[in-house]
Amino acid sequence: MTDRVHPSSKPNGSSKPNGSSKPNGTATGTAKPSTTSAVATTNPPLKFPPATKTHLHNHPYRPTPTSRHRHNGRRFTCRRCCCLTCFWSILLLIAILLLAAICAAVFYVLYNPHHPAFSVTSLKITQFNITTTADDDTTHLTTKFNLTISSRNPNKKIIYTYNPISITVFSNQVNLSTGSFTNFTSLPNNIFIIHTTTGLTSQILDVDSVTSLKSDLKKKKGLPMKILMDTNLGIKMEKLKMKNIGIQVICYGIHGIVPKSKNATVADTSDAKCKVDLRIKILKWSF
Repeated sequence: MTDRVHPSSKPNGSSKPNGSSKPNGTATGTAKPSTTSAVATTNPPLKFPPATKTHLHNHPYRPTPTSRHRHNGRRFTCRRCCCLTCFWSILLLIAILLLAAICAAVFYVLYNPHHPAFSVTSLKITQFNITTTADDDTTHLTTKFNLTISSRNPNKKIIYTYNPISITVFSNQVNLSTGSFTNFTSLPNNIFIIHTTTGLTSQILDVDSVTSLKSDLKKKKGLPMKILMDTNLGIKMEKLKMKNIGIQVICYGIHGIVPKSKNATVADTSDAKCKVDLRIKILKWSF
């Protein structure tokens, strides 16, 4: 017994007005029944190759906390304040230096200042004795010098006022005599003569000093000597006054022969030169 296959009531193709149907890709006509039984089949699911996954690291958006915004704004404000402070400080320093340079230029044009000049006029050695005691085997030095030094003021509108001057005579770092001179005033375009006497009385010498002196005394030119003077200077320029300006004078190129009798000997000062150094003191520093 055979099963009958009933065709679908709905044709595969589009219906026409005359009632005939025409399937796609087949001839027109009525479908013939099949002698075999129809078995309902389903198509297997299509298998596609697995999709390749792209490894993307998606970072979630994290908003900046309000405190961090405040911190960044505060840091920017502090940096700006520091930059402005440095800028104005540098600008102020440049203005001060420029003003000081202008004042110095005006002062130099008006007064044309020059430092005082010194020279050694004469040096007489009236006494020079080196004695060694037998009891304690110590060496003593006794000296006496007569000095004449000239101080010249080369300025036309500046007056120098000197405090008491300390005077020391050296020979290769060995102290030969010490003394001082009183205060005085040096007027413009004027020369002031300093007469003073310096000396030592039984000054104890060490072995190195004795060796150095005895070696220098044998030289033909005599004993090399150097004069050192220290004082404070006051400056007066019309209504402007400046006080306590340190000054140091070093005179070198002096040679003297030690007297062998009671008669004094005159040292050779023909090659003597004096160097003047101003020692300006600002707070604790001296220049």
